[in-house]
Amino acid sequence: MKATGIVRRIDDLGRVVIPKEIRRTMRIREGDPLEIYTSRDGEVIFKKYSLLGGVEDFAGQLCETMSRSTGSICAVTDRDTVIAVAGGGKRELMGKRITSELEQIMESRQIYQYNGEGQAMPVSDSSDRLVANVAAPILSEGDLLGLVLFIGNTPAVPGDAEYKLAQTIAAFLGRHMEA
Repeated sequence: MKATGIVRRIDDLGRVVIPKEIRRTMRIREGDPLEIYTSRDGEVIFKKYSLLGGVEDFAGQLCETMSRSTGSICAVTDRDTVIAVAGGGKRELMGKRITSELEQIMESRQIYQYNGEGQAMPVSDSSDRLVANVAAPILSEGDLLGLVLFIGNTPAVPGDAEYKLAQTIAAFLGRHMEA
């Protein structure tokens, strides 16, 4: 844990203001859920809560199945990081932050499909080698949970099967989280 040197008081309603600099660097947006932990040393720890965090193993199995059936690299993300990868690139992507371009796709709530024109969209800031060919947002009760991705080493126009499969798995994960 890193000390920031910032001290905040609790108001009458028990609220604590998280400084804008910390929210920006940690990508905490208004309305994001936070988990609260306490330690025996008297520490109160806030952690970003990921609804998809509890289904990492399940998402991994889905990625393996999709990768085997399509031959592509598949991944599932939460709103910030890659939580499951299959078909290659696991070391480069697992647990890494997604790019701001993928966040914008997620916020648009539209399925992205590389069309062969323009710049390819990298999946992670730490690796420009792997690019998203299809990105389908996972929605649950109107809330954005993450993305289902088909990834390539080079930009490639995906087939209709990858597009439909990403759309179907994103809808399935969204419905699974509602239950």
